[in-house]
Amino acid sequence: MQKTNVEAQPRGRPRTFTRETAILNAARLFWRHGYSGTSTRALTAALGLSTSSLYAAFGSKAGLFELAVRTYAERYHSIYQESVAQKDIRDVVESLLIRSVHEFTQPSENHPGCIISSAVMTNSAETLDTQVYIKELQDLDEQMLLARFRKAHREGQIRSGASAPALTKLIQCVWQGLSASANRGADRETLLSTARLAVELVCLRLRSPRRD
Repeated sequence: MQKTNVEAQPRGRPRTFTRETAILNAARLFWRHGYSGTSTRALTAALGLSTSSLYAAFGSKAGLFELAVRTYAERYHSIYQESVAQKDIRDVVESLLIRSVHEFTQPSENHPGCIISSAVMTNSAETLDTQVYIKELQDLDEQMLLARFRKAHREGQIRSGASAPALTKLIQCVWQGLSASANRGADRETLLSTARLAVELVCLRLRSPRRD
């Protein structure tokens, strides 16, 4: 774990902190208040840093926001990458939705909530690069899923009348709805039940039930 010695108080007293904890605490603030609603003063108080130490460690408020967004966005992206690698298309859908629910509902001590929504909604010119990054990553996730559905179609895992683009959009809408519900405080078991129902309904558009 990477550690950085920085100034904790205006007097210049050194303090050791972990970047991972600092990023998590910052992400929590950005998720609750958005980028514009989170002041540098609030960040320094939450992280236990002086303003100069914050800038020394992360470059700027915008730099810290981008780092926080990228950190958690990559976790979601990894779920997509690993899910589309499943051999059976049913397993792809189940893995993506179920694992995402578990990620959305991580305990607050090690997860800030879905900060991606804060990145998309912010209207600050300072965060344009971050917004572009999120859009590109989400587009990539969608394209990976679409390619996987098309592959399944070619392999006969999807009924000939089913639309790969429509299935992809459906899964994306379900994923976003689960994320939004988690942000509003829905509990894990409720979201897992919803995700499992979505998997069952999507599988109705696939081929005949899998034979074990």
